[in-house]
Amino acid sequence: MTKRNIIYIILLFVFILGGCREVETGLPDDPSSTIFPVREAEEVPAPTPEPTFTVDPIREKVVAMTTEELAGQLLVAGIQGTGAGEDARQVIEDLHVGGIILFGRNVEDAEQLTRLTGALKELNRKAENVPLFLCVDEEGGMVSRMPPEITNLPNAYDYTQTGGDPGKRGEVLAAQCARFGFSVDLAPVLDVWSNPNNTVIGRRAFGTGAEEAAEAGTRCAQAMMEAGIIPVVKHFPGHGNTDVDSHVGLPVVDKTEEELEALELIPFRRALEREEGHEPVPAVMVGHILMTRLDPLLPASLSPAVVNGLLREKLGFEGVVFTDDLTMEAVAGTYGMGEAAVKAVEAGCDMALVCHGLDNAKAAYHALLFAVEDGTLTRERLEESAYRILSLKAAYAVEDTMTERPDLEKLNESIQAILP
Repeated sequence: MTKRNIIYIILLFVFILGGCREVETGLPDDPSSTIFPVREAEEVPAPTPEPTFTVDPIREKVVAMTTEELAGQLLVAGIQGTGAGEDARQVIEDLHVGGIILFGRNVEDAEQLTRLTGALKELNRKAENVPLFLCVDEEGGMVSRMPPEITNLPNAYDYTQTGGDPGKRGEVLAAQCARFGFSVDLAPVLDVWSNPNNTVIGRRAFGTGAEEAAEAGTRCAQAMMEAGIIPVVKHFPGHGNTDVDSHVGLPVVDKTEEELEALELIPFRRALEREEGHEPVPAVMVGHILMTRLDPLLPASLSPAVVNGLLREKLGFEGVVFTDDLTMEAVAGTYGMGEAAVKAVEAGCDMALVCHGLDNAKAAYHALLFAVEDGTLTRERLEESAYRILSLKAAYAVEDTMTERPDLEKLNESIQAILP
């Protein structure tokens, strides 16, 4: 190989090597200046947390109930006799009633009443039902179901007019109920005694004016709540301006809603208020009164305009609505028992009182079941009421526990201590 060839080969090699280095370093150092922009790394989203669900044990219990159990929870039944007899067994075991109400016919003396309430709870516990509401009408005065050994309070009107403390009255009413195993007192009366000819309410009311009835009635109810007894204020939307006894006929009130707001509704609005130191009452009883300007056809206890419209929507009540006794002539004189129970639930009531007759309780129960079957009522409607009922039972720790024999002397001393 000649010297010229060697030089040529060396130059060619250098040329080739230099070109390779240019290819390697020919791209710009700043990636942002190239026509192929560098893609920034995407942010990796944080993992979505697993959804958390709050378990509502009452809702779960209601959903798990049979339609038969739901229908029963919407009933409060009366029984005969002074013991837990066959009718008590049937309404508890077969109808699964949500509550039982006792009257004077069921009471002989303190020891017997304690045995009776204990026996009813034992029956219900063995049936594995939801704990019972044991209910009583204990207002004091002309409406009292306490045994004869217990000192009776004066009527609400007489008590307050002579300087009695409505709060102390509520404490005593609660103590009487608790000592004998009751969890629900269908009291106090919030009606305004505005018609002097009204004998069915009369002195059962706390006053003849709206403000005094509102103040005294609400203080009484609040004291009962604080003592652990459920008050059911009554008789919405107001029975004080009537002159017909709903036990024997249908009272009629021809007032506009504005007129009711100016008098009858004032105590109920006060009782439903929520403010510091004042909780809304948990239960309201709707009376058998024809409020012609609100519903010209149906008594208040069966009227959607009164229960859902006025009480729930306009007054904002979210608690449990009781009917007055559906066996009273104001309703029973026009409607069959089953029809009345269904209409009450359609109207928005939660618990239908059927205070007299096993046959009446059965008719109401089976009518509710049939109404679900034929679509008049939905199962969801029964669940809605059952949820409110079970929530109230839970809030007040209602249990089928036995009651110890009350100390009658101590109870009477507490009553004497509050008398004016």
